[in-house]
Amino acid sequence: MSKRVLAAAMVAVLAVAGCGSGSGSGDPKTLKLWHYEAPDSAMGVAWAEAIKQFEASHPGVKVAFEEKGFEQIQKTAPMVLNSGDAPDILEYNKGNATAGLLSKQGLLTDISEEVSKRGWDKQLTPALQTTARYDENGVMGSGNWYGVPNYAEYVKIFYNKDMFAQQGLEEPRTIEQLTAAMAKFAGAGVTPLAVGGSEYPAHQVLYQLTLTKADRGWVDRYQRYTGKVDFHDAAWTYGATTFADWVRKGYVSKDAAGVDAEAMGMSFMQGKYPIMISGSWWYGRLVQSIKDFQWGSVPWPGMTSGSAGNMWVIPKGAKNRDLALDFIAITMSQPIQDKLREAGGVPVVNSPTPPAEPRLKDLVEDFTTLSTQDKLAFYPDWPAPGYYDVHVSATQKLITSSAQPSQVLDELAKPYEENLANVGK
Repeated sequence: MSKRVLAAAMVAVLAVAGCGSGSGSGDPKTLKLWHYEAPDSAMGVAWAEAIKQFEASHPGVKVAFEEKGFEQIQKTAPMVLNSGDAPDILEYNKGNATAGLLSKQGLLTDISEEVSKRGWDKQLTPALQTTARYDENGVMGSGNWYGVPNYAEYVKIFYNKDMFAQQGLEEPRTIEQLTAAMAKFAGAGVTPLAVGGSEYPAHQVLYQLTLTKADRGWVDRYQRYTGKVDFHDAAWTYGATTFADWVRKGYVSKDAAGVDAEAMGMSFMQGKYPIMISGSWWYGRLVQSIKDFQWGSVPWPGMTSGSAGNMWVIPKGAKNRDLALDFIAITMSQPIQDKLREAGGVPVVNSPTPPAEPRLKDLVEDFTTLSTQDKLAFYPDWPAPGYYDVHVSATQKLITSSAQPSQVLDELAKPYEENLANVGK
């Protein structure tokens, strides 16, 4: 996915220090870095600190940092990385359709030797390594290392405790409790679920519903091509029909089809909706932004969208690979991992000390439980190039009731099956 659309592109060039040898013909005193995290997000906060530490440990080198939009990189990376404008290091989306495709096209650097040398393979659990390694067909889970994730993420249920208390509702830890709560709110004239239908959030909700009827074998068949996928099986059918039913019952506004992820998150933070089903990447912003009501979060029941976070990758044409590797090492260090956790992110390196904010303890522990129990199901748009737009469009049709669930599932099946023929699996 994965997953989120942040602020529109802006460029900031930060003077930072560094030493270390550059490689290639680029300026050995400049590390060109791109990422798409908002400055107030957990990753944005942690990586700003990583840049400062890079400055302290690499005198004389500067970081030319450019903040990009998630969808901007999603759509243009193959073209940019195949040009002379490629950065030395960038945050990139993990999965077969993104990092896997670029690795297959020869646009990313194989960093397997450095991963072993620097011990990153020891820091990342096998579950977190899945999205960093790709085989010759660009399929994740085995083969060479083409990136390093330094945070983790997963989808959960956020809820407004005050609004739940007003309706006499308990926290929604089961599908039954969730749907009962939404029915109560709808009956009181309140649209219960904040949804962003023009970007990733809506199709993640559809996938979450589908996952309630899925297991690891189902996920592997869909995500890793280990067996035949039936888009009209019990899981997909339940997901699509239940989502359509939620729209029909008023749990999801038909206007949500035109709402983006940022507007969705803001509406929840402003107390306009009692429930938001989305990713842990919102957590830090919720902690910082919500002042007028009490809120909480609970894990999605069963398997859930989630994985290691998006990765640092080094383009094949990068001019300063050594500096890029040094920067990755800093982001994997305990101080930066702790900084990320305190800002509301899910670290990949556990800390010996508890976080200052009690809610962050639950955030990390919930992820550890999901990972240990093998309940991370990746993201719905990963299996095929261009699949993100297909999922957005298909789910919008459920929101507007312009297509039946079976038609939407046909729409999801076609590009998946076409891609499968090209993968050689």
